[in-house]
Amino acid sequence: MNLFGKPKGKKYHTRTIEMNTYEYDEQRLVVEGCLTDHRWQEFYLAAGEKRSPGILHQMTIHLLVNKTTLEIEDLHVEMPAVPRVDCLETINSMEPVKGLRITGGFTSRLKTLFGRGKGCQHLMTLLTSMGSSTIQGYAAYKLQRSPKFLMSDMIDILTDTCWTWRAGGPLLNLVKNKSKQNEKNKCTP
Repeated sequence: MNLFGKPKGKKYHTRTIEMNTYEYDEQRLVVEGCLTDHRWQEFYLAAGEKRSPGILHQMTIHLLVNKTTLEIEDLHVEMPAVPRVDCLETINSMEPVKGLRITGGFTSRLKTLFGRGKGCQHLMTLLTSMGSSTIQGYAAYKLQRSPKFLMSDMIDILTDTCWTWRAGGPLLNLVKNKSKQNEKNKCTP
């Protein structure tokens, strides 16, 4: 149900962000993110140029992520649709993320690197979304084998990421206790 009822006016804008995670090789995953802004009515750019309805932004980032460390080993940026030619000058602006690990504080590091006019806000929005999507893709990859992975590998990554995974919360305590029990069982002949 739509909170405000059925919209009566024209549709102006749609933003979609799509993420996909693929196996690349034994050590790495590829995480692909695409941001698309679609304008549904004729509009004007900031400098007054009139534009027809259509795609205003379309940007794709491919990350090569280490399966063990969640370090970004490489990336590739594509910008097939941008409103201004100047936007293309930012295509290499994401290079500083190479070597970063996708762990707590990832979004803050991105804001420091690319915020306040240091890079493209749309690419930063996409890359920020890709951080949590990478964790989901990594979990999907690992959990196809065993739920024990979650207990050993993900506790630090998931702690305080949301209400359910809050420090001291029931789910985190349950997972920690199971992890401890698994460790005891490994040590007991």
